[in-house]
Amino acid sequence: MSEIYLDYNATTPVAKPVQEEVSFALAEKWGNPSSGHRLGQMAKKALEYARTQVASLLNADPSEILFTSGGTESNNIAITGLCQAMSGKGRHIITTCIEHPSIMNPCLHLLEQGWEVSFIKVNSQGVADPMEVERALRPDTVMVSVMLANNETGAIQPVAAVSQVAHRHGVLVHSDAAQAVGKIPVDVKDLGVDYLSIAGHKLYAPKGIGVLYCKTDAPLGRIMFGGGQEQGLRPGTEPVPLAVGLGAACNFVARDINAESERQKCLREKLYTELFRLDHTIIRHGDPENTIPNTLSVSFVGKNGAEILSRVPEVMASTGAACHDRTIKVSHVLAAMGISPEVASGTVRFSLGRGTTESDIEKAVRLIGRLFDRM
Repeated sequence: MSEIYLDYNATTPVAKPVQEEVSFALAEKWGNPSSGHRLGQMAKKALEYARTQVASLLNADPSEILFTSGGTESNNIAITGLCQAMSGKGRHIITTCIEHPSIMNPCLHLLEQGWEVSFIKVNSQGVADPMEVERALRPDTVMVSVMLANNETGAIQPVAAVSQVAHRHGVLVHSDAAQAVGKIPVDVKDLGVDYLSIAGHKLYAPKGIGVLYCKTDAPLGRIMFGGGQEQGLRPGTEPVPLAVGLGAACNFVARDINAESERQKCLREKLYTELFRLDHTIIRHGDPENTIPNTLSVSFVGKNGAEILSRVPEVMASTGAACHDRTIKVSHVLAAMGISPEVASGTVRFSLGRGTTESDIEKAVRLIGRLFDRM
C-alpha cells in the first residue's frame, strides 16, 4: 500500500506552479538584485514582484514585507529587534505558554539578559484569553506576541482581540502566523498586528524562505549587520529564486483558499469520525470550530502515539510538533492545556493538505484499525 502523507503542518511539498517559477528564476533571474546591469535589474524586478504577491495575500503594502530565511528567523528578528528598539521604554514582554520554540527560546534568552516575560496560560481547548493579556500588561510592557494558529492542535488564537487590548495601552503586537497563512484568510489589517511571521515551506513554497511583515513606521532594531538589503533589517544578497517561489505560492493558495479550506475541513471531520468508530477510546484535543481546517490532534488513550506511527509507517503523521518529534517528553502545548501525561503520550497530530484525498483518509483509518486489531 502506498504511503499516506498527513504531516502538512511539518512541511508541504512544493506546488508544481511554484516549482516552475523557481526553476525559471534559477535559470534566467540569477543576477544580483543590487547590480545595476540588465541581469541584476531582472532579478530585482522578480524580487519586487514576489514582494507584491506576498503583500496581496496579507492585505499589506509591499514596503512592509521583509524576506527572511523562514519562520524561525522572522520570529527572532521580530522579538529581538523590537525589544532592542524599545528597550528605552521598558523591559517586559508578554507571550503565551503554547508558542513555537522560535518564540519561546528568544524569550528565554531575553530573560537571561534581564528582561521580564509573562507567559499567558491557555484554557483546556488551548486558547489564550485576551483579558489575561490585559491583566498582564504593565507600564513597562513593550510587546505582546501571540501565535495565530497552534502548530500542534491547530487552535486559532484571538489575535485581533489581543491587538485591540494591547494597542489601547500603547503596546506593539507580533503574531507567528506560520501555520495559518495559506490555510485560512489572513489579513494584517483585520488582525491589527504590527508584525507577523510567515514560513514559506508551510504553504507550498521551498524551504529556506520566509517573511516578516513589519507595519509602516513600526520600530524594529537591527540584529544583523551588512549591506542595505531588505531596508537594512535583513542584510545579505537576496535569494531571488526562493522569494519568487514564495510569491508564486502566495498566488497559488490565494486563488481558492476558502473552497480548499472547506474541503480540508470536511476531510478532517471524516478522519475524526472514522477514527472514533474504531474499537478504541480516543480524545480530541481542541475545539473543532476554532481550529485551522486541516489539523486533527487526537489521543489514542492507553497507547503510545510514537509506537502507533512506527508500526504503521505508511501513515506519515506526527506525535506532536515535528520540531521536537524525536523526544519522548510530553508536549508543552498539551501540558499547558491540562492534558495528563497518560493521555498526552497517546497523541497523534494528523495534518492534511491540498494533496490529501478521501481515499487517503479511508486508507489511513483502515491501517490504524488493523494495527489495533493486532494489538
